[in-house]
Amino acid sequence: MTPLLERVLLAVTPRLASAALAALQRSLRVEFVGAEHLFDRWNRERVILAFWHNRVLLMPLAAQGQPVCILISYSRDGELAARALARWGIEAVRGSASRGGTRGFLQLVHAYRQGYHLAVVPDGPRGPRYQVKRGVLYLAKATGAPVFPVTYSASRFVQLKSWDRLLIPLPFARIRYYVDAPLCIARDSTEEELEQSRAELERRLLALTDRADRETARRQPA
Repeated sequence: MTPLLERVLLAVTPRLASAALAALQRSLRVEFVGAEHLFDRWNRERVILAFWHNRVLLMPLAAQGQPVCILISYSRDGELAARALARWGIEAVRGSASRGGTRGFLQLVHAYRQGYHLAVVPDGPRGPRYQVKRGVLYLAKATGAPVFPVTYSASRFVQLKSWDRLLIPLPFARIRYYVDAPLCIARDSTEEELEQSRAELERRLLALTDRADRETARRQPA
């Protein structure tokens, strides 16, 4: 790709993606299940939202206008995502487990101290799908913020054949966001306790996503 084409792509794609998401949002019927504790908590304190990579598309809508910061990779796709999210008021810091991870972690902690809620994709950016990595637990330990497992499903959707099986709701679908009770990580947690919390968060997210899909989803042909 030429530098000129890349600049055009970076300038145009986020606007198109944001406009497409806005148009999709207007056609959706959105419900929240079990979110009362989350809405109550984030009016009083900052929290961490944990959701799978394949449920990332509509997560900006779950923010409900709250100040949220998310970690996004240094890749070109990450740059496009960061610019698109900015149009929805979502702040992004750059880094990943393989590149700039420590810097990204420290930027998230700084954003938290500046008043942002944090959003974390514990199986991203490359998977394995539905396997929680420890980063979110270290972040919770460093900040003291409760971790809320969050997912959603759609009554009508298609699913890509990507590593994460990205779920894309179709227009006029019913969307249900599901929120589980918060997971709290003590600042003095040992590595063994962090591993137990990691397994618990993975179990909860898997169960929550399975429930969302069973109660809401009806897959459409790709």
